[in-house]
Amino acid sequence: MSFPSNYRPAASAATPLSDEQLRRCTPSIFARQPIPGVSGRYAFLPTACILEGLRREGWVPTFAAQQPVRKECRQGFQKHLIRFSRIQDLENRVETRFEVAILNSHDRSSGYKVQAGLLRLTCLNGLLVSDETVGSIRIRHTDFQPAKVIEATFTIAEQIPAVLNEVEAFKARALTDREQQALAIGAHAFRWDDPAKAPVSPAQLLAPRRPADQGDDLWRTFNRVQEHLTKGGQPGRTAGGKRTRVRGVKGIDEDARLNRALWRMALALRDGNLPLEAPAEA
Repeated sequence: MSFPSNYRPAASAATPLSDEQLRRCTPSIFARQPIPGVSGRYAFLPTACILEGLRREGWVPTFAAQQPVRKECRQGFQKHLIRFSRIQDLENRVETRFEVAILNSHDRSSGYKVQAGLLRLTCLNGLLVSDETVGSIRIRHTDFQPAKVIEATFTIAEQIPAVLNEVEAFKARALTDREQQALAIGAHAFRWDDPAKAPVSPAQLLAPRRPADQGDDLWRTFNRVQEHLTKGGQPGRTAGGKRTRVRGVKGIDEDARLNRALWRMALALRDGNLPLEAPAEA
Protein backbone atom coordinates (compact mmCIF):
# COMPACT_ATOMS: atom_id res chain seq x y z
CA MET A 1 0.00 0.00 0.00
CA SER A 2 1.31 3.46 -0.83
CA PHE A 3 0.76 6.54 1.35
CA PRO A 4 1.27 10.25 0.86
CA SER A 5 4.53 11.50 2.33
CA ASN A 6 2.77 12.94 5.36
CA TYR A 7 0.77 9.79 6.08
CA ARG A 8 3.40 7.27 7.01
CA PRO A 9 2.10 4.54 9.34
CA ALA A 10 4.61 3.02 11.69
CA ALA A 11 3.16 -0.47 11.74
CA SER A 12 4.89 -3.18 13.75
CA ALA A 13 2.36 -5.75 14.84
CA ALA A 14 4.92 -8.08 16.45
CA THR A 15 6.99 -5.65 18.55
CA PRO A 16 6.35 -2.37 20.37
CA LEU A 17 7.24 0.87 18.63
CA SER A 18 9.89 3.07 20.19
CA ASP A 19 9.61 6.84 20.52
CA GLU A 20 12.25 7.15 17.80
CA GLN A 21 10.11 5.15 15.37
CA LEU A 22 6.99 7.11 16.30
CA ARG A 23 8.79 10.44 15.94
CA ARG A 24 10.10 9.52 12.50
CA CYS A 25 6.74 8.41 11.10
CA THR A 26 4.21 10.50 13.02
CA PRO A 27 5.93 13.65 14.30
CA SER A 28 2.60 15.30 15.15
CA ILE A 29 2.46 13.07 18.25
CA PHE A 30 5.40 15.03 19.66
CA ALA A 31 4.24 18.58 18.95
CA ARG A 32 5.66 20.97 21.53
CA GLN A 33 2.87 23.49 21.24
CA PRO A 34 -0.59 23.68 19.65
CA ILE A 35 -1.20 25.23 16.28
CA PRO A 36 -1.09 29.05 16.51
CA GLY A 37 -4.41 30.76 17.14
CA VAL A 38 -5.95 28.48 19.78
CA SER A 39 -7.94 30.09 22.57
CA GLY A 40 -6.69 30.57 26.10
CA ARG A 41 -8.99 27.77 27.26
CA TYR A 42 -7.23 25.22 25.07
CA ALA A 43 -5.30 22.88 27.36
CA PHE A 44 -2.28 21.64 25.45
CA LEU A 45 -0.44 18.48 26.32
CA PRO A 46 1.21 16.49 23.55
CA THR A 47 -0.04 13.01 22.83
CA ALA A 48 3.48 11.89 23.68
CA CYS A 49 2.81 12.61 27.35
CA ILE A 50 0.57 9.55 27.67
CA LEU A 51 3.04 7.11 26.13
CA GLU A 52 5.07 6.39 29.25
CA GLY A 53 1.96 6.20 31.43
CA LEU A 54 0.41 3.53 29.24
CA ARG A 55 3.71 1.66 28.94
CA ARG A 56 3.96 1.50 32.73
CA GLU A 57 0.49 -0.05 32.75
CA GLY A 58 1.47 -2.73 30.24
CA TRP A 59 0.11 -1.12 27.05
CA VAL A 60 2.58 -0.51 24.23
CA PRO A 61 2.20 1.29 20.87
CA THR A 62 2.16 -1.03 17.84
CA PHE A 63 0.83 1.27 15.10
CA ALA A 64 0.73 5.00 14.45
CA ALA A 65 -0.30 7.22 11.57
CA GLN A 66 -1.07 10.87 10.94
CA GLN A 67 -3.65 12.45 8.68
CA PRO A 68 -2.54 13.94 5.35
CA VAL A 69 -2.88 17.74 5.34
CA ARG A 70 -2.48 20.20 2.48
CA LYS A 71 -1.90 23.40 4.42
CA GLU A 72 1.70 23.79 5.50
CA CYS A 73 0.61 25.54 8.70
CA ARG A 74 -1.03 22.30 9.91
CA GLN A 75 2.03 20.12 9.36
CA GLY A 76 3.20 18.70 12.67
CA PHE A 77 -0.10 19.47 14.40
CA GLN A 78 -2.55 17.32 12.44
CA LYS A 79 -4.80 14.49 13.56
CA HIS A 80 -2.98 11.29 14.46
CA LEU A 81 -3.77 7.80 15.67
CA ILE A 82 -1.87 5.42 17.94
CA ARG A 83 -2.93 1.84 18.56
CA PHE A 84 -1.86 0.14 21.79
CA SER A 85 -1.73 -3.57 22.61
CA ARG A 86 -1.14 -5.36 25.89
CA ILE A 87 2.47 -6.47 26.10
CA GLN A 88 1.47 -10.02 27.12
CA ASP A 89 -0.61 -10.36 23.95
CA LEU A 90 2.44 -9.50 21.84
CA GLU A 91 4.66 -11.90 23.78
CA ASN A 92 2.10 -14.70 23.41
CA ARG A 93 1.39 -13.84 19.75
CA VAL A 94 -2.36 -13.89 20.33
CA GLU A 95 -4.03 -14.47 16.96
CA THR A 96 -6.83 -11.95 17.46
CA ARG A 97 -5.82 -9.38 20.01
CA PHE A 98 -7.66 -6.47 21.59
CA GLU A 99 -6.29 -2.99 21.02
CA VAL A 100 -7.01 0.49 22.30
CA ALA A 101 -6.86 3.20 19.64
CA ILE A 102 -6.21 6.79 20.71
CA LEU A 103 -7.00 9.62 18.32
CA ASN A 104 -5.90 13.21 18.91
CA SER A 105 -4.76 16.37 17.17
CA HIS A 106 -2.96 19.57 18.06
CA ASP A 107 -4.69 21.70 15.40
CA ARG A 108 -8.22 21.73 16.91
CA SER A 109 -9.49 19.19 14.34
CA SER A 110 -10.34 16.72 17.12
CA GLY A 111 -10.16 16.15 20.84
CA TYR A 112 -8.87 12.97 22.42
CA LYS A 113 -10.90 9.90 21.51
CA VAL A 114 -10.31 6.47 22.98
CA GLN A 115 -11.90 3.51 21.20
CA ALA A 116 -11.66 -0.27 20.94
CA GLY A 117 -9.93 -2.15 18.15
CA LEU A 118 -8.96 -5.66 17.13
CA LEU A 119 -5.94 -6.95 15.26
CA ARG A 120 -6.07 -10.21 13.37
CA LEU A 121 -2.48 -11.40 13.34
CA THR A 122 -2.93 -13.64 10.30
CA CYS A 123 -3.02 -10.65 7.98
CA LEU A 124 -2.00 -7.87 10.39
CA ASN A 125 -5.31 -6.24 9.57
CA GLY A 126 -6.52 -3.82 12.23
CA LEU A 127 -10.18 -2.97 12.59
CA LEU A 128 -12.15 -0.69 14.88
CA VAL A 129 -15.14 -1.99 16.79
CA SER A 130 -18.35 -0.03 16.42
CA ASP A 131 -19.89 1.88 19.32
CA GLU A 132 -22.73 -0.66 19.37
CA THR A 133 -20.29 -3.12 20.98
CA VAL A 134 -17.92 -0.83 22.89
CA GLY A 135 -18.59 2.84 23.46
CA SER A 136 -15.84 5.30 22.62
CA ILE A 137 -14.76 7.98 25.09
CA ARG A 138 -14.13 11.57 24.04
CA ILE A 139 -12.05 14.06 26.03
CA ARG A 140 -12.06 17.73 25.11
CA HIS A 141 -8.98 19.96 25.12
CA THR A 142 -10.21 21.96 28.08
CA ASP A 143 -8.98 21.09 31.57
CA PHE A 144 -7.20 18.14 29.97
CA GLN A 145 -5.10 15.78 32.05
CA PRO A 146 -3.09 12.74 30.83
CA ALA A 147 -4.60 10.66 33.66
CA LYS A 148 -8.02 11.01 32.02
CA VAL A 149 -6.78 9.34 28.85
CA ILE A 150 -5.18 6.50 30.79
CA GLU A 151 -8.36 6.07 32.83
CA ALA A 152 -10.44 6.01 29.64
CA THR A 153 -8.11 3.36 28.21
CA PHE A 154 -8.83 1.04 31.12
CA THR A 155 -12.55 1.75 30.89
CA ILE A 156 -12.52 0.61 27.27
CA ALA A 157 -10.27 -2.35 28.13
CA GLU A 158 -12.90 -3.62 30.57
CA GLN A 159 -14.92 -4.56 27.49
CA ILE A 160 -12.29 -7.01 26.21
CA PRO A 161 -14.37 -10.11 27.12
CA ALA A 162 -17.45 -8.71 25.36
CA VAL A 163 -15.55 -7.93 22.17
CA LEU A 164 -13.81 -11.31 22.05
CA ASN A 165 -17.17 -13.00 22.67
CA GLU A 166 -18.44 -11.22 19.56
CA VAL A 167 -15.53 -12.66 17.60
CA GLU A 168 -16.40 -16.17 18.78
CA ALA A 169 -20.02 -15.59 17.78
CA PHE A 170 -18.85 -14.50 14.32
CA LYS A 171 -16.75 -17.66 14.00
CA ALA A 172 -19.73 -19.84 14.94
CA ARG A 173 -22.14 -18.18 12.50
CA ALA A 174 -22.15 -19.92 9.10
CA LEU A 175 -23.37 -17.71 6.25
CA THR A 176 -25.38 -18.69 3.22
CA ASP A 177 -24.23 -17.54 -0.21
CA ARG A 178 -26.92 -14.88 -0.10
CA GLU A 179 -25.72 -13.55 3.25
CA GLN A 180 -22.12 -13.40 2.05
CA GLN A 181 -23.28 -11.49 -1.02
CA ALA A 182 -25.26 -9.13 1.19
CA LEU A 183 -22.19 -8.24 3.24
CA ALA A 184 -20.12 -7.70 0.10
CA ILE A 185 -22.83 -5.58 -1.54
CA GLY A 186 -23.30 -3.45 1.56
CA ALA A 187 -19.56 -2.91 2.02
CA HIS A 188 -19.10 -2.17 -1.68
CA ALA A 189 -21.85 0.47 -1.63
CA PHE A 190 -20.40 2.06 1.50
CA ARG A 191 -16.92 2.37 -0.02
CA TRP A 192 -17.98 3.54 -3.51
CA ASP A 193 -20.91 5.95 -3.86
CA ASP A 194 -21.34 4.99 -7.50
CA PRO A 195 -20.92 1.19 -7.78
CA ALA A 196 -20.79 1.47 -11.57
CA LYS A 197 -17.50 3.38 -11.25
CA ALA A 198 -15.96 1.04 -8.68
CA PRO A 199 -12.82 -0.77 -9.86
CA VAL A 200 -14.06 -4.14 -8.53
CA SER A 201 -17.40 -5.89 -8.11
CA PRO A 202 -18.91 -6.93 -4.74
CA ALA A 203 -18.18 -10.57 -5.59
CA GLN A 204 -14.45 -9.80 -5.80
CA LEU A 205 -14.47 -8.66 -2.19
CA LEU A 206 -15.26 -12.23 -1.12
CA ALA A 207 -12.17 -13.77 -2.73
CA PRO A 208 -9.72 -15.20 -0.14
CA ARG A 209 -6.14 -13.96 -0.23
CA ARG A 210 -4.73 -16.92 1.69
CA PRO A 211 -5.87 -20.47 2.55
CA ALA A 212 -6.61 -19.48 6.16
CA ASP A 213 -9.29 -17.07 4.91
CA GLN A 214 -11.32 -19.74 3.11
CA GLY A 215 -14.64 -20.57 4.73
CA ASP A 216 -18.23 -19.43 4.98
CA ASP A 217 -18.33 -18.37 8.63
CA LEU A 218 -19.03 -14.72 9.40
CA TRP A 219 -15.59 -14.02 10.90
CA ARG A 220 -13.58 -15.11 7.86
CA THR A 221 -16.08 -13.59 5.42
CA PHE A 222 -15.96 -10.29 7.31
CA ASN A 223 -12.16 -10.28 7.34
CA ARG A 224 -11.90 -10.97 3.61
CA VAL A 225 -14.18 -8.06 2.80
CA GLN A 226 -12.55 -5.75 5.33
CA GLU A 227 -9.02 -6.46 4.13
CA HIS A 228 -9.92 -5.96 0.46
CA LEU A 229 -11.59 -2.63 1.17
CA THR A 230 -9.08 -1.12 3.59
CA LYS A 231 -5.79 -2.54 2.29
CA GLY A 232 -6.56 -2.46 -1.43
CA GLY A 233 -4.22 -4.04 -3.95
CA GLN A 234 -6.79 -6.00 -5.94
CA PRO A 235 -6.60 -5.82 -9.72
CA GLY A 236 -9.57 -4.03 -11.27
CA ARG A 237 -10.63 -1.65 -14.00
CA THR A 238 -11.47 2.02 -14.12
CA ALA A 239 -14.80 3.29 -15.43
CA GLY A 240 -13.05 3.74 -18.78
CA GLY A 241 -11.92 0.11 -18.86
CA LYS A 242 -8.24 0.64 -18.02
CA ARG A 243 -6.50 -1.81 -15.75
CA THR A 244 -5.85 -0.54 -12.24
CA ARG A 245 -5.47 -1.69 -8.66
CA VAL A 246 -7.75 -0.84 -5.78
CA ARG A 247 -6.27 1.86 -3.60
CA GLY A 248 -6.10 1.28 0.12
CA VAL A 249 -7.89 3.63 2.49
CA LYS A 250 -5.39 6.32 3.48
CA GLY A 251 -7.24 8.77 5.74
CA ILE A 252 -7.66 8.09 9.46
CA ASP A 253 -11.29 9.25 9.48
CA GLU A 254 -12.25 7.24 6.39
CA ASP A 255 -10.58 4.11 7.72
CA ALA A 256 -12.44 4.41 11.03
CA ARG A 257 -15.77 5.16 9.30
CA LEU A 258 -15.43 2.14 7.03
CA ASN A 259 -14.34 -0.21 9.80
CA ARG A 260 -17.22 0.77 12.07
CA ALA A 261 -19.74 0.39 9.25
CA LEU A 262 -18.44 -3.09 8.39
CA TRP A 263 -18.64 -4.13 12.04
CA ARG A 264 -22.26 -2.95 12.21
CA MET A 265 -23.06 -4.96 9.07
CA ALA A 266 -21.45 -8.03 10.63
CA LEU A 267 -23.50 -7.57 13.79
CA ALA A 268 -26.65 -7.44 11.67
CA LEU A 269 -25.71 -10.70 9.95
CA ARG A 270 -24.88 -12.32 13.26
CA ASP A 271 -28.49 -11.67 14.26
CA GLY A 272 -29.86 -12.98 10.96
CA ASN A 273 -30.52 -9.59 9.34
CA LEU A 274 -29.21 -8.64 5.91
CA PRO A 275 -27.31 -5.31 5.88
CA LEU A 276 -28.61 -4.63 2.37
CA GLU A 277 -31.16 -6.40 0.24
CA ALA A 278 -29.37 -9.26 -1.51
CA PRO A 279 -30.53 -11.31 -4.49
CA ALA A 280 -32.64 -14.34 -3.60
CA GLU A 281 -30.87 -17.67 -3.55
CA ALA A 282 -31.45 -19.90 -6.54
